[in-house]
Amino acid sequence: MRKPYVLLLSLIGLFLGVTTVPARAADNGSWSVYPVASEVAARPYFYLSADPGQTLTDKVAVANKTGSPLTFRLYAADAYNTARDGGFAVRTLKERMRGVGAWARPATSRVTVPGHRTVTVPFTLRVPRGAEPGDHPGAIVALDERVDPGSGRLALGVQRAVGARVYLRVGGPTLSAISVEQVHISHHQPLVPGFGDSTATIGYTLRNTGNVTLDPKVELKARGLFGRTLLDRDLTGVPSELLPGQRVRLTETWYGAPQLDWGDITLTASAPDTRQSASASFFALPWLLAGLVFAAGVVSGVLLVRARRARAVSHGRGRGAVSPSSARGDRREEAPSRR
Repeated sequence: MRKPYVLLLSLIGLFLGVTTVPARAADNGSWSVYPVASEVAARPYFYLSADPGQTLTDKVAVANKTGSPLTFRLYAADAYNTARDGGFAVRTLKERMRGVGAWARPATSRVTVPGHRTVTVPFTLRVPRGAEPGDHPGAIVALDERVDPGSGRLALGVQRAVGARVYLRVGGPTLSAISVEQVHISHHQPLVPGFGDSTATIGYTLRNTGNVTLDPKVELKARGLFGRTLLDRDLTGVPSELLPGQRVRLTETWYGAPQLDWGDITLTASAPDTRQSASASFFALPWLLAGLVFAAGVVSGVLLVRARRARAVSHGRGRGAVSPSSARGDRREEAPSRR
């Protein structure tokens, strides 16, 4: 039963190893993975360009910072944005690869690095002839083959990994395009108007519909009755790298949202050469007032139903009534004649 948990937690290790160091070697304190320095300068990441059908070669360094030898599984992986916050993460060894993870191959799949030493491993990246143009992000990953058993009765095995990012751009037409989707707003109102703070949670989805990596900016505007400006600000927490074809669900808290108003919110996402907006309407109503309105609606509905029933009964009686004189006349007409 341990193996599935190991694979799951190895993904977490990859996410942490690849994203925590923005401008130097990816490092988890025990080992690091980084591009071998070029003749010009050190490189924090692999920045590569190739045309479809072209083959590239490069080298990755794996440095052991501990005093004991460490053995790693070395492989290439595709990158993606996490659903949680849009962070840069890479696929696990068992997942299917479609880009860098399928095209790059280290010279060896396993490497043992002595304590306090660094080993350099060449790798080859073959871009298929039919590769789509644009950005194909990924990483060269060093996965520790040891499994940490953890502690406690419900301990799960954990594998750790560190990866050096690969930013590959395949030659051809590029398209910068972003969309804002599934905009939704929910209010959190105090029970009694004026007694407590009112907040709103705005949810939205950002999607990269182009083929290049975007650094999007998102602006939020809220308008109330008669076009009054309630909110106008740039949002934080937006991923700095929205990878091609990826989408991420984000939320923004609106503190001090109106307790009684009717209007709409508009989210505008922009990046170089692309801009797109989406809106959603809202109706803010305090809980107590909403309860009173609901109760009044129920009472009005009951009274209306009763009034309609009363009219129906009265109308039915009027149509079914027969006068005594007409009844006697009818009986005389129907009586047989005697001779």
